[in-house]
Amino acid sequence: MKGPETEGHGHRYQDARGMPGGLRVIEFTVRRRPDLQVHEVVPRIDGHLLLDLIDRFETGSGMRPAGDVYGGLIPAYYRYGPLDEHFLGKENSGLGPKTAVLGCECGEVGCWPLMTRITLTGDLVVWDAFEQVHRPNRDYAAFGPFLFDRAQYGQALGALLRVEIEEE
Repeated sequence: MKGPETEGHGHRYQDARGMPGGLRVIEFTVRRRPDLQVHEVVPRIDGHLLLDLIDRFETGSGMRPAGDVYGGLIPAYYRYGPLDEHFLGKENSGLGPKTAVLGCECGEVGCWPLMTRITLTGDLVVWDAFEQVHRPNRDYAAFGPFLFDRAQYGQALGALLRVEIEEE
């Protein structure tokens, strides 16, 4: 039996609640933003919206601003390209080498993006090295990494692509 934290992918990692853990389950939730009259895509890790996980982490770490400052990604507002490629970490012009997994609560991804490195290995997809580009001194080392089974991740992306995101 391993100690209080499990080793994996060369990192110590914790589950979405900050507890020691292993592989995560990812989903991509598409939901309507009534305030903006558009749909947003929000990752869900182990059943928890990434919005809630990062709010809890930043607030608990004493970061300001924190809490309700992020929103999902809004395809109608930014040219992410195919969403499956975006969430596989394909380079995104204008956002740098990392991938935006959340945007600002105002709807603009560049206003307040949560960025992460997405790495594909043989049978894993890893999200690590999180950062808030407008606050480069923030320490996100204790947030993640999140390891996903590559097959399950692919199924979640397939489900996302089957959702028609139509805007009025």
